[in-house]
Amino acid sequence: MNSEQESQFISAFQPSFDDVSLSLYETTFVVVDLETTGGSHNSAAITEIGAVKVRAGEIVGEFQTLVNPESPIPPFITVLTGITDAMVIAAPKLGEAIFSFLEFVGSSKDSVLVAHNAPFDIGFLKAACAKLEISWPSYQFLDTAKIARYVVTRDEAPNCKLSTLSTFFGATTNPDHRALSDARATVDVFHGILDRLGSYGVKTLEELKSFSSRVTSAQRSKKYLAEGLANSPGVYIFRDEAGTPLYIGTTRNLRNRVRSYFTAAETRKRIHDMISLAHSLDVIETATIIEAEVRELRLINEKQPRFNRRSKFQAKSLWIKLTKEAFPRLVAVRGATGLDDESGWAGPFNGRDESARAIEALYEVTQIRQCKPRITLSSMKSASPCALFDMKRCGAPCIGQESIDSYSSHVTAIHQSLHN
Repeated sequence: MNSEQESQFISAFQPSFDDVSLSLYETTFVVVDLETTGGSHNSAAITEIGAVKVRAGEIVGEFQTLVNPESPIPPFITVLTGITDAMVIAAPKLGEAIFSFLEFVGSSKDSVLVAHNAPFDIGFLKAACAKLEISWPSYQFLDTAKIARYVVTRDEAPNCKLSTLSTFFGATTNPDHRALSDARATVDVFHGILDRLGSYGVKTLEELKSFSSRVTSAQRSKKYLAEGLANSPGVYIFRDEAGTPLYIGTTRNLRNRVRSYFTAAETRKRIHDMISLAHSLDVIETATIIEAEVRELRLINEKQPRFNRRSKFQAKSLWIKLTKEAFPRLVAVRGATGLDDESGWAGPFNGRDESARAIEALYEVTQIRQCKPRITLSSMKSASPCALFDMKRCGAPCIGQESIDSYSSHVTAIHQSLHN
């Protein structure tokens, strides 16, 4: 989490109502979820908004609209959400959709926004308002993913993903990466969280703010580890007194990310345990986030740090990548071996079916070759083009019909799809 997300999370619990003692039961909450074309509000666009208004444990209204992003939806996003370019072509554009949503939410004095991983959704909504040159209402917001870490133990739920918490709390709607369905599931998760907060004596927004502002003594005493770091991409390594790596991470901003480990925004028990053992911090600055991610994967695979969950499963993880040859092709591989900053790659995927769907999606939007043999000058003399050439879905580099220079445009398209 960077410093902007950290401040957003803390400010989420700063009362904006005239009566800060207003009970959680009396408060009107608007649970919102967005679908987008990517992970960054600086470069991606909203494709769907879903929201559910609740008060006193009851649903009092719902809102849903597709949004025309005015740009192609990446194939990965279509595979994930099911939202296609055809579905949004006649949908409202951003301005109309945002104004309708804000009208549904109402005044910032009357409603509190709720979202799962709220900095993501709120970040996109704020960016949309900025793009439209309208003022963002000073909405107070709550993050169910963050609050859940206080009230749900690791034994009860292995993580705080929406799908996991929906199952744990018995949500009536299964999250499916569509905005309204995910918002409905988040409502059930939120109500389950509120029930648990009661056992902690949390009844009002002010009490929730106090409950969520806990910083451990270890976090306070180790804060010096975050001093003097650069605002650049890189890898960071927490080490114990013997120099053994405890935890390895990657980030776009070393200074902001490492600082977040020593704030109330960091609520994970295993990370608190790690911080209590940490004695030093090493960083590796990189030119790009992709380089940082590759270095992180290799280091985790090599060092197997005890507090990195993914280190236990790194060798089994499935990735898709471009092969290194004159005419590269897409393959699915296990583990981080062979991934580098120059190759197109993405993952991890949960299984072969998921990685195969991702590869098929890339086949649909590029003319990258689908055959397996390595293409050489010798092989071109005896090869025959497949049906894809007749269908104009492949340039037939196997018979020399397409040059390396021409084929490189397909490779570039794959890079853009995987890395953007």
